[in-house]
Amino acid sequence: MDWLLDAIFKPSMIQTVILISVISAIGLQLGKLKIFNISLGITFVFFTGIIIGHFGLEVNRDMLYFAQNFGLIMFVYALGIQVGPGFFPSLKKGGLRLNMMSMAVVLLGIALTFLIYFTTDISMPNMMGILSGAVTNTPALGAAQQTLRQISPGSTKELADMALACAVAYPLGVVGVILAIALMRKCLIPKGEDINNKEKKDKSTYVGEFMVTNPAIAGRTIKDIMKLSPRKFIISRIWRDGKVTIPTSNSTLEINDHVLIISIKSDVELVEVLFGEQEEVDWNKEDIDWNHIDNSHLVSRRIIVTRSKVNGVKLGALRLRNLYGINITRIDRAGIDLLASPDLALQIGDKLTIVGEKASVDNVAKILGNELERLKNPNLIAIFIGIALGLLLGALPIPIPGISVPIKLGIAGGPIIVGILMGAFGPRFRITTYTTQSANLMLRQLGIVVYLACLGLDSGGQFFDTLMNGEGLVWIAIGFGLTIVPVLIVGTVAIKGLKCDYAKTIGMLCGSMANPMALNYANTTVEGDEPAVAYATVYPVTMFLRIISTQLILLFFM
Repeated sequence: MDWLLDAIFKPSMIQTVILISVISAIGLQLGKLKIFNISLGITFVFFTGIIIGHFGLEVNRDMLYFAQNFGLIMFVYALGIQVGPGFFPSLKKGGLRLNMMSMAVVLLGIALTFLIYFTTDISMPNMMGILSGAVTNTPALGAAQQTLRQISPGSTKELADMALACAVAYPLGVVGVILAIALMRKCLIPKGEDINNKEKKDKSTYVGEFMVTNPAIAGRTIKDIMKLSPRKFIISRIWRDGKVTIPTSNSTLEINDHVLIISIKSDVELVEVLFGEQEEVDWNKEDIDWNHIDNSHLVSRRIIVTRSKVNGVKLGALRLRNLYGINITRIDRAGIDLLASPDLALQIGDKLTIVGEKASVDNVAKILGNELERLKNPNLIAIFIGIALGLLLGALPIPIPGISVPIKLGIAGGPIIVGILMGAFGPRFRITTYTTQSANLMLRQLGIVVYLACLGLDSGGQFFDTLMNGEGLVWIAIGFGLTIVPVLIVGTVAIKGLKCDYAKTIGMLCGSMANPMALNYANTTVEGDEPAVAYATVYPVTMFLRIISTQLILLFFM
């Protein structure tokens, strides 16, 4: 049995991997437990590591340090790739307002952190640990620890204390957001008022049949008619003399033509003014398949973009409608329906709903790829290149006037920035960054689980001593305040002052605190997916701000 004892207790690469694996397995299993319908999820990996680390097992520090850092790198880069395509669009239109409010949550939390720092004797590294736990953001903790190592290479105790501060503040960080949401619903929403999103139907995709009665568009091509409208819509079919055709941009409309138009609900009145009378047929019923209006010669297929040459090419540049006489009615990107406008740049993995004659649809499928086997193979080249570029960016010294030590984005800031840029702009440079949602989730989960296991194992020796003495209890109280105060203030201003939708507001608050457990609770309080959409809208920006801000604060105040 000596070999078994050596494998478990003797510091080595094998022992470190075994411990990380055991801690991860136990923590993930515990993460399935729910207390009052609330679970800490993968955060149990962190606390399992703390408990095992409490027993003082001697481990290979170099191996532990490498695994912890590599897990963090893998997580933040995969996160950047995932949120990249929606990062910059989220800063426009409706997303701008939500992101501004989420930034207010972040900045208010930082302001309270400064207030506590200047009025107490708690060090700034410990305050960053408390803040990271209060906002349930362990990647921000990792970024702060890397910055502290850069500033003070021998700060072993400060690094351990930072992790402990995060650990003791984390549980109430999860619960605090849930309590704040429940409190806002009770105090800010009048009893009996519908809290579900009233704007959702107005923004949903709408299919309507219209008869052309406007003489101003008679004889004009669809391309010219589209220029007359400030809104985007798609003319899917034309009925003329009992015959159904799929229009091209050069097709003309005549009086008494019937057209099938795809738009959003709020634009129906504008479409009616432009074309004429709307028919009474409801094409939006679930039992009506409007993609098969004329089964005699038209087919509808969902085609997946898998060809690298099409990656980043604008839909209009392919001229599929004119060349093949097909119509693209919808585009699904990562579960989100997009309007098939000519200026939309296609990406690997986009799913296009195409209607037309079978031979034409088959030809378009060959152009776009539609080879599912290609998507099953991960694009590892882009991942490794992105990680390398991210680490180089993180190591780049950025001189700031008045600061003796140049700023470095570190192993968290550099990869997440490069990941976002690769996800957003990679297709424009024909770089295939697509990974399936399951593959991306696997990378992120593996990275964060390994990071949390190592972090807990490294900081477990002093956890219970810190928790039981006065310092730990103070950290818990401060963390709870940093959690609940910004959420309540911004939530109240948003709902009562700015008259924001309740469902979107609570989703935004969960996203600004990077708290998926609170989002699960929020989804049970309203109908529809508006909280999840708002969460996804603000998550990339606030995650980026959290990671970068902890680094900048330490650089300025250490």
